[in-house]
Amino acid sequence: MSDSAWFQKWFGEEYLSLYPHRDHGEAVQGVDLLLSRVPWSQGSEVLDLGCGAGRHLQTLHDRGLRATGLDLSSVLLLRARRASAALPLVRGDMRHLPFADAAFRIVTSFFTSFGYFAREEDDRHVLEEVRRCLRPGGSFFLDYLNAEQVVATLEPREVRKMGGRTVTQERAVLEGGRIVEKRIRIEAEPEAPADADRKRFVERVRLYPPAELESLLEGAGLIPTHLFGDYDGSPLRPSSPRCILLGVAS
Repeated sequence: MSDSAWFQKWFGEEYLSLYPHRDHGEAVQGVDLLLSRVPWSQGSEVLDLGCGAGRHLQTLHDRGLRATGLDLSSVLLLRARRASAALPLVRGDMRHLPFADAAFRIVTSFFTSFGYFAREEDDRHVLEEVRRCLRPGGSFFLDYLNAEQVVATLEPREVRKMGGRTVTQERAVLEGGRIVEKRIRIEAEPEAPADADRKRFVERVRLYPPAELESLLEGAGLIPTHLFGDYDGSPLRPSSPRCILLGVAS
């Protein structure tokens, strides 16, 4: 499998082990920001793109929305199913959403579930699919990394222990600043048997600056209305940990 299809391999149990700090409390913050800024009511239909193990999806459901989750990873969807059998879950590719036109009042993309593809054209197609599935006046919530902050604080190499294994992460900015890549090695401790499991993964995310993200949304018929730097609703600054956009379907 090529590095360009890294997302087909990485989002499994190892991914969940590496990001245990991405918890329910963070999901509540993100959903609270969304619902404080967009029109909604009990029963509003919402689609969570890249729903993963379902932490945002469950929070949306708890707020009284009719929440549907879509993800490509069967492992993460199984985890979401174990957490709540009541939530509608769909396995699919966000470039080809298996939903009718104007099916949703809100579409969300939490925790950098955007910018994964080798071609920028595919990212644009994701946004076009979002617009197709939104009703006119519907809201799109894009929770993305802050490209400037990522580059400024990049840690080239990190080694830590995880469940009796050594995890090495090597990070780099590639293609003239357009891609941030993380190469992950998960290896057994030195005293483990010679045939102990050793795994390699890659993450590659496109570094869209805020102005370019806004232009991409506009090109897909999603008019940007808000820009935040974190889940507390603070303004976007160079040091902000996130770049969160709200767009309205034209």
